[in-house]
Amino acid sequence: MVNYVVRNWQGEEVGEATIELRVAKEENAKHIVHRALVRQMTNARQGTASAKTRAEVSGGGRKPWRQKGTGRARAGSNRSPLWRGGGVIFGPKPRDFNLKMNRKERRLALRTALMSRSEDLIVVEDFTSQLEQPKTKELASAIARWGIEPDAKVLLILPQSEEKVYLSARNMAKVKLICADSLNIYDVLNADKIVTTNTALSKIQEVYGDSV
Repeated sequence: MVNYVVRNWQGEEVGEATIELRVAKEENAKHIVHRALVRQMTNARQGTASAKTRAEVSGGGRKPWRQKGTGRARAGSNRSPLWRGGGVIFGPKPRDFNLKMNRKERRLALRTALMSRSEDLIVVEDFTSQLEQPKTKELASAIARWGIEPDAKVLLILPQSEEKVYLSARNMAKVKLICADSLNIYDVLNADKIVTTNTALSKIQEVYGDSV
């Protein structure tokens, strides 16, 4: 179990929150988190890269010159990989990069990654009502009051999609919004700081706190 201080919109301490998630054993934690991270990044690849072989390149039907007597190296096609405009040797072809990983392992890896970032996790009160209208400057000021450096990459976890928060944060290059029930291991590990509301923290406990 990890205890957190809850801060309000002004950055003042106003309460406490806790979270308890089952994580991987210490000797296996690094391995399972790495596998899950590689799986997510690999599965994001489209796998559509394709190069034409000498059989697929247009042209090359006629022998460029006769076999003997010219003093030049023999050539059977001007679409040989050795020629300009020729085919590609062992070039990329469309393929499926997807890696499989059991659902239990994926969830265990996510919980382990999230709990490993406990020192970088900041819990705040629900602040949607503080934004009367979308305002990037107000959200940036609040993030600074929560003790986060201006150049830090921030993952902002909300209990649900909030339009005012989204419109306020979309112009901030280093702030990424995500819902509590849609966490992924890359965003959790990539962020310098993780900010979540107390409601979102409860939802994380509800969604990921089971034993499966």
